[in-house]
Amino acid sequence: MDSVKKSKGHDNLAFDLQEQIHDQLETKVDNPSWSNCVAEEDRNKPTYCVTDVPPWYLCIFLAVQHYLTAFGGIISIPLILSEGLCLQHDTLTQGLLINTIFFVSGLCTVLQVTFGVRLPILQGGTFALVTPAMAVLSMPEWKCPAWTQNASLVNTSSPAFIEEWQGRMRTLQGSIMVASVLQILVGFSGLIGFLMRFIGPLTIAPTVSLIGLALFDSAGVKAGSHWGISALTTGLIIVFSQYLRLIPIPVPSCCKTKKRKTSKFYIFQTMPILLGIAISWLVCYLLTIFDVLPSGSAHYGYLARTDVKGNVVSKASWFTLPYPGRWGVPTVNLAAVVGILAGIICSMAESVGDYHACARLSGAPPPPKHAISRGIGVEGIGSLLAGAFGTGNGTTSFSENVAALGITRVGSRTVILLSGFLMILMGVVGKIGAIFTTIPTPVIGGMFLIMFGVICAAGISNLQFTDMNSSRNIFVFGFSMFSALVIPNWIMKNPGVLETGVKEVDQVLHVLFTTHMFVGGFLGCFLDNTIPGTKRERGILTWNAGHPEDSSNDLASEEVYSLPFGITTCLQKQSWVRYIPFCPPNEPESGDGMPQSEGTEQMTRV
Repeated sequence: MDSVKKSKGHDNLAFDLQEQIHDQLETKVDNPSWSNCVAEEDRNKPTYCVTDVPPWYLCIFLAVQHYLTAFGGIISIPLILSEGLCLQHDTLTQGLLINTIFFVSGLCTVLQVTFGVRLPILQGGTFALVTPAMAVLSMPEWKCPAWTQNASLVNTSSPAFIEEWQGRMRTLQGSIMVASVLQILVGFSGLIGFLMRFIGPLTIAPTVSLIGLALFDSAGVKAGSHWGISALTTGLIIVFSQYLRLIPIPVPSCCKTKKRKTSKFYIFQTMPILLGIAISWLVCYLLTIFDVLPSGSAHYGYLARTDVKGNVVSKASWFTLPYPGRWGVPTVNLAAVVGILAGIICSMAESVGDYHACARLSGAPPPPKHAISRGIGVEGIGSLLAGAFGTGNGTTSFSENVAALGITRVGSRTVILLSGFLMILMGVVGKIGAIFTTIPTPVIGGMFLIMFGVICAAGISNLQFTDMNSSRNIFVFGFSMFSALVIPNWIMKNPGVLETGVKEVDQVLHVLFTTHMFVGGFLGCFLDNTIPGTKRERGILTWNAGHPEDSSNDLASEEVYSLPFGITTCLQKQSWVRYIPFCPPNEPESGDGMPQSEGTEQMTRV
């Protein structure tokens, strides 16, 4: 999820690292660089903290695991957007979009870990921008022509078809790039702290919940192509993630003494979506080769066949390099910019919460203001890159991977950095993206039923911070949610009611009032900030408990959040740095006149 925000998985272990810990503890006394967070008496602390570097084999394994954790959310976005882009029958291009979003996600992850908030937090596409993007593509002037819906009439290499979908993509690209400038300004100017004063649980809850609710139609259409296969996929994911999540799989391993041992790997907990898709995919393949599924495109269940997409994998190239402007020169649409801005504001608020959750799980102090500002600013740069490369989406922090830190107890940013490079590598292998596009439609539908449902529930979970015995809060949340379902639905059925005579204004109004998350978020924010209520009643006190005003004076904070390659040391020599919101502040000197950071400078890892 964007992502599913504020996921919790702090108490469940994904696999048993005790053997590795035991081996490492034997050399702890002789190794002064060992992190104090691996204390024998405190098992709740992470095994590896932010600046620690696990053994190389563990880094590789955990990097692959983070990639697989983000896999479901990342590939879902291009598959959803392909409907609005008229690409339902062009699986080769869908594969290129999947390659592109993986490449950009990896690039943004490397930037965030190196120069952004510097926490072990993975970046990926965001569902907060999918809803406004689909609202833009559903406008009358952007609806796909009827001939693009018929596979027999679509010639994917014809100039007419290419221009049909690339024109839509260029509009999304330019609009995302313009909207991302706001995120860059809000981040690097330090305005994010001011905006957070007006955004509380009663704003976030309806906004995030409606991201999942707004996509129910897409999930239903795909699942309805074969309810049996969809139910199988959903059932497998439920069984793996809920019933079998604490069942370990023994994995043989060796220790330094050359003795054979077995480690416990909680495979069902770490990759339930991937396992569910793989098994259902295999079932569809077997049903296809034995001709159990119908071979006629007009028959129910045809889309469950694995040969529907033809030989797309063989046609895909082994190597593809995404680059800015691949689909042409981006264009800008005012209505799209305004709609995407609403999604970016939601994404920023969620990311701030993710930073604090990530810091807590990785053994780091709460992020100071300068690190949060830098993180949001780098996310804005990531969205700018995502728009330029042509993913049709932006970038945000992935909460599923934040929760994975609590599962594995490994909070090293080296692991996330390696995961970013792995996604870049996957993004340039063309056949990887092509393989993902061959997943049968009902299998994708079954995955959507789980994913969108969890997104909806994750939004509602924000109400735990508020007093839901309060009639005020019940009114704000209930009215915001219900209005956000009624108003867009009515306007979609009566598009002419918003005609003002000015085309640009009509488009803006149409996009805003048909975007469920904007309507719900706006009403929730407005009512929560205008209807009288105490901060405790509104959940602001509990909400802000995890968002301390500042922790810049913490020595450990300086070690974790300072910029790499000695940049912080150079900047702190300049007096003007104190006026730059995203730069680490000048440190007070110790009693002997030496900067406090001098003793810890050597401990900071890039």
